[in-house]
Amino acid sequence: MDTRHDANPQDRTPLDWAAIRERLEGERGPRYWRSLEQLADEPAFADFIEAEFPSVAPQMNRRRFLQVMGASLAMAGLAGCGKPEQGVPYVVQPEKIVPGEAQWYASAVTFAGYAQPVLGRTHVGRPTKLEGNPEHPVSRGASTAFTQAAILQLYDPDRSQAPRYKGVHSTWDSVQLEASTLAERLDRQQGRGLHLLLGASSSPTLRRQLGELLQRWPEARLYRHEPFEGDHYLAAERAFGRPVETHYRFEQAEWVLSFEHDWMGAGPRELPHAVRWGERKRRAADGEGEVRLLVVESVPTLTGAKASERKRIEPDELPRYLQALAAALGEGAGPAEPLPTERQRWIEAVARELQARAGRCLITAGERTPVDVQAAVHRLNRQLGNVGRTLYYTDPVVWLDVDEQRLGDLPALVEAMRAGAVEALFMLGCNPVDTAPADLGFERALDTVPLRIHAGLYYDETAANSHWHLPLTHDLDGWHDSRAADGSVCLGQPLVRTFYSSRTLPELLALLQGDLNPNGRAELRKTWQALDDAAWRRALELGFLPDTAVAPVEVSAGPIAWETPPARVEGLTLRFLPDPSVWDGRLANLGWLQELPKPITKLTWDNVIGVSPALAEAQGLANGDRVRVTLGHNVVVGPVWIMPGQAERTLSLYAGYGRTRAGRVGDALGYGLAPLRTAAEPWLRRGAALARTGERQPLATTQSHHIPHGKEIIRSEPRETAYRKAADKPTVRAEPRKTLYPPTPPNEPVWGMTIDLEQCIGCNACVVACQAENNIPVVGKEQVAKGRAMHWLRVDHYYTGDPAEPESSAFQPVPCMHCEQAPCEVGCPVNATVHGPDGLNEQIYNRCIGTRTCASYCPYKVRRFNWFDWTGDDEPSIQHQRNPNVTVRSRGVMEKCTYCVQRITEAGIAARIEDRPVADGEVQTACQQACPTQAIVFGDLSDPGARVLKGRDTRRHYALLEELGTQPKTTYLGLVELPKIGEGKA
Repeated sequence: MDTRHDANPQDRTPLDWAAIRERLEGERGPRYWRSLEQLADEPAFADFIEAEFPSVAPQMNRRRFLQVMGASLAMAGLAGCGKPEQGVPYVVQPEKIVPGEAQWYASAVTFAGYAQPVLGRTHVGRPTKLEGNPEHPVSRGASTAFTQAAILQLYDPDRSQAPRYKGVHSTWDSVQLEASTLAERLDRQQGRGLHLLLGASSSPTLRRQLGELLQRWPEARLYRHEPFEGDHYLAAERAFGRPVETHYRFEQAEWVLSFEHDWMGAGPRELPHAVRWGERKRRAADGEGEVRLLVVESVPTLTGAKASERKRIEPDELPRYLQALAAALGEGAGPAEPLPTERQRWIEAVARELQARAGRCLITAGERTPVDVQAAVHRLNRQLGNVGRTLYYTDPVVWLDVDEQRLGDLPALVEAMRAGAVEALFMLGCNPVDTAPADLGFERALDTVPLRIHAGLYYDETAANSHWHLPLTHDLDGWHDSRAADGSVCLGQPLVRTFYSSRTLPELLALLQGDLNPNGRAELRKTWQALDDAAWRRALELGFLPDTAVAPVEVSAGPIAWETPPARVEGLTLRFLPDPSVWDGRLANLGWLQELPKPITKLTWDNVIGVSPALAEAQGLANGDRVRVTLGHNVVVGPVWIMPGQAERTLSLYAGYGRTRAGRVGDALGYGLAPLRTAAEPWLRRGAALARTGERQPLATTQSHHIPHGKEIIRSEPRETAYRKAADKPTVRAEPRKTLYPPTPPNEPVWGMTIDLEQCIGCNACVVACQAENNIPVVGKEQVAKGRAMHWLRVDHYYTGDPAEPESSAFQPVPCMHCEQAPCEVGCPVNATVHGPDGLNEQIYNRCIGTRTCASYCPYKVRRFNWFDWTGDDEPSIQHQRNPNVTVRSRGVMEKCTYCVQRITEAGIAARIEDRPVADGEVQTACQQACPTQAIVFGDLSDPGARVLKGRDTRRHYALLEELGTQPKTTYLGLVELPKIGEGKA
C-alpha cells in the first residue's frame, strides 16, 4: 500500500465545525469516534488513515536522532543487535543462580512519598522487570505505568554517578570533610542556620533520623515541598481541626460522585483506587449491588472518561455545585447564584439517589480543588453515613512533622533565605528550582545561601544552582523503607549492587551527623530493631511488615463554612495539572514514558495547552498552533490541542516539561508552566489572555493512527440485557470451515484473551508492562508522528456524542488478535508468520525479509516494523535491562504481540517436569499481570473452567471486526449502558 505524505490530520486548516454538527444531528444511537478530524470526515484525513505508515512530521534530523539514541531512549528501545559482552565466566557458579531461571525479590519504589510494593525479577543478578507485589493489599499483584518504568530509571545512564562540587566531580572523602566541618559549627550554634528541604516522605527511618538530628541541633528547621500534592491535608484541618489521610473504599461504594477529582488518573495513590474500583465493577457484574460513577469537572480526565454521566463546568462554578448539593442534602441554603434549571434538577436527583444509598455511596473532591469545597465533601460524607463504610480516616501517611516540629512550606523557606537566616541548606530528593512557582523567586533567594547542598538522582536544575550535589541511590539498588497508601510499612531491599558512587537518604543523614561509613541496611535495622532476625527475614521476603497499616481515627466534621467567592475577572481560567506521563518532570528522562501516548489525547513527547472546541472555533485555532498565554506580565508559549469536553473558558496547562537539566532525553521538550503559577494560586488562576503567534509546532499523537473500519468497533449493551446469555454466540466455532491450516489438536491448549471494556480505565499500565517485558524499542517523536511507534499493545480512546460535551468515552486495548484465519499468514511470502500448535500466531524473526506484506494484510494494524536498528549503539551497561528470554529484533524485521510466549513456554516446561497440565492462571501475560482492574484475562480456551471464558457466553461478548471472519482469539466484553439520571429508574 502506498503512503500518502500530503495527508495530514494536523493540517493548519481549521476544522469544519458546521459539518461536525450536521453529522451529529443526523446520527441515531451511539456513534464512537476517536478524533475531531474523523468526525468531520475530511478527505485528507481519510487518505491519512488509509496510509499504511502515516507521515505527519519532517524527517528526523541527525542531531536529534543522536540525542535520542544516546541515552535511555536507546536503553528503553532494546531492539537492536548489540555486540556480545566480554564477560568472565564463573570459576565457581553461585549456588542459587541458575542461568535461564529468574529470581524474584520483594522490594518497593516510592512515588511522591508513597511506597509502591513490587516484586523485582532478576536474571543472573541483573534486574529486568517489576511486577506488583501480590501479597500486599494495596497492589494485589498489579502496578502502574510509573512503577513499570522505574526499572528503566535504574539503568538510566544520565543518573548522577558521583558527587560534584560547583559542577566538578569530587569524592565522598571531600563530602565527609565538608560535613564534619559543618557539624562542628552546628554543634556550637545548636543547629541554628541549618535548614533542610525534603520532598514528601513516609519513611519511618528518615523520620527517626531527623528526630535525632533535631535533638542534637534543636534550632535546625525542616521544610517539605511536593509540587502537586494539593491541599487535602489543609482541607482536613479545616473540616476536622487536624490533618488526616482520607482512604476510599471504592469496592464498597455503589454510587460515586466526584468533583474535579481524577482519582483513576496518574498519581501516588492511583493503584489502590483502580484496584478497588475494579473490584466494585466485578461485584456489580456478579449481581452484588450496583455501580455508577458521576463526575463534575472542567478538564477531561480518566475518571471523567469512565463516568456514566459527566457534567462539564467552569472551575469557578464548582463551589456553587457543592452548595446546591449540600442544600439538597439538608446542609445550608444553596448558592447565592442559582444553577441553571437543568443542572439544578440533576443535582437534586443525584442527592435523592445518594440519600437512598446512604452508607453505600461516596462523594470525593480533588486535592487541588478549593479548601472549602474539600471540607464540605468531608461533612457531606459524614451526613450520609459513609464514614467507616465507603471511606475512613487515619493519621497522615506522609509525615508532616518531626519531633513536634511542623514542617514548613516553600514560601516559608524563601522568606527565611531572604532574611539571611539560612546558612546551610540541604535539598533532599526534590528539585525546587524547576518546580517552584515563579513568583517566589526561589532561585534568586537560593543564591544568597552561603552553603547549598542538593541530593538527587540527577544533576538537575537545583543541583546546578548548588555548591554540592550528592548522587542518590535508586530505590532498586539501595536500602530504604516507606509506607504504602494504606500506611503499611514497605521494606525496599536492593535488587542489585549499587551502580554508582551514590548514597541513600538515610546514609546521607547519617553522614551529616558524623558517621564516616554509613550503611543503609544498618539504618533500617536500627529503626526496626524490635524485630528478631526471623521476623526481619520474613518481612524482607514479603516486602512489607504485616499489620502495620495506619489505624482508623475518629473525627467529626464541623458545619460547612464557605469562603467568599473571588471577584469576577475578565479572561480565561488556567488549570495547572501534572502531566499523566512524566508527572512534575521527575520522570522526564524516561523514554518509555515520553513515548507513552497520554490517556486522553494520545500525545507523545510534548505538553500542550488544552482548549475547548468552542474556543478553538471562535479563535480559528487548529491542533499544533502555537499560542501565547498571558497573565499580567507573565507569558507562556506552547502548542494548543483541542480537548473534547473541556470547559469553554478554561485552558489546561501541564507540568513536567521545559526542563533544561533533565537528561539527554528530557531536555528542551515542551514548555514550562512555572511563570504563570503563584504560591498563593498554584492550581488555578483567572484573567488570562490567549493569542496566536502565527507559528506551528509539529505534534506526535497516535489518536489518528490505525483507526479500524468496521461495524461496531465499540459495543455496548443496556444493563438489563448485558449479562444475559447469548446462546447463538458459541465461544469456539464448532462447525468445520475451509482453512489453509490444520485444526488445533484437541489435546493442545488453545490460548486466548478476553478484554473487558467496562473494566478498562485506560491507565496505560499494560502498555509499559508490555514494553518492559518484550524489549520494545522507543523510536522518538518524529518516528511516532510517521506512524512508526513500536508498541505491541495500543489503547485506543473513543468518544461518543457532541465534541463540546461528549456523552461518554471508551478505552480499547488492541494487541495481536491471534486469528484462527489470519490474513497475515496467507500474505507472508517467506512463511515468517505461521500458526503454532497451540493456536498462537507466531512470528519467526530470522525468516522475515521485511516485505511488510503481513502488516498490509492485517485488518487490526497491530504489526510493527523495525525501520532502523534502534539500539545498535547501546552502551554495554544499558543492555542489562533487556529480558534475556525475548529475542532482540534487528532492522528490517516485523514484530508484534506474542501473548508473552516466553511465559507460556516457561509454564509449560514447569508443568512437564511435574507431569501435570498447565493450571488456569499459571500463565499471565505482562499486560494482564499489570492491569489494576483485571480488565485483561488470558487462558486456555479449551479449558471449560478457565477464567478467560467468563462472560464469553453473554450478549456483551464480541470480536473486533468479526464480520471479516478472521476468528480472533482476542475478543472483547462490551460496555454496559446505564440509564441517565431522570430517565426512568437509575
